[in-house]
Amino acid sequence: MIKLLFRRIGQALRVGWALPTLLTFLVDLDKRKIVGLIEKRREKEIVEYLEAWGEEILSQIKEVSIDLWKSYKSIAEKLMPQAKIVADRFHVMKQVNDELDAARRKIKRETEKIKSKSKKETILEGLKKSKYVLLKNEEDLNETEQEKLKEVEKVAPILTQMHALKEELRDIFETSKDWREGLLDIADWLKDVSKYFPKSFGTIRRWIGEIIAYFDERTTQGVVEGINNKLKLIKRRAYGFRNFDNFRLRSFLTWDFTS
Repeated sequence: MIKLLFRRIGQALRVGWALPTLLTFLVDLDKRKIVGLIEKRREKEIVEYLEAWGEEILSQIKEVSIDLWKSYKSIAEKLMPQAKIVADRFHVMKQVNDELDAARRKIKRETEKIKSKSKKETILEGLKKSKYVLLKNEEDLNETEQEKLKEVEKVAPILTQMHALKEELRDIFETSKDWREGLLDIADWLKDVSKYFPKSFGTIRRWIGEIIAYFDERTTQGVVEGINNKLKLIKRRAYGFRNFDNFRLRSFLTWDFTS
């Protein structure tokens, strides 16, 4: 008889390898440990690895946490159709932040072309050291950073508008009580953002089912990110591990002896 190994898994491809590729690792989100390491990131290899677990194990997995890579979604739907697929909220916010920062960099590039020296200097001074002020959680801004945000608003009001929308979405993730409320709140948020965040607008619409699944279990990939950092440390301490099998063995032993 095969016993239940885990109820929820997280999938990620993170750790850089000696070759120009990334490996894939699978995490038991409840026990906070690795349950699979795959040398490749291609869908074919991941499917073969999971199929080797057998249907009795795969059929018992209730939840799969993924980032916004469509192959992960395809794999979960194919091999674990009973499982709820949950998109990681922090990957959603990362895309929004990336788009906000891209807008900041674009405005800076366009400002460099302005012929009026005084106007150009005023805008650039307002934008100076604004990246992390715009990306940081608003309640974490100190007094100096709040003043910088006001400076940005004077020279590039679109950036503070985007910042406010970013904060609205983060607040939705923090406060919506269930998937129904989350869906309504995100749908309302989407009405205002297409001209500011066109890429994120499209991504959230495509992944809305997996995104609102977050609000029921509050599952994130925080555990996965922590394990990714630990894998990097294991690799660094062993000077890179030229042999993947040795790296996999060391990784499994690390969690077996610390769990």
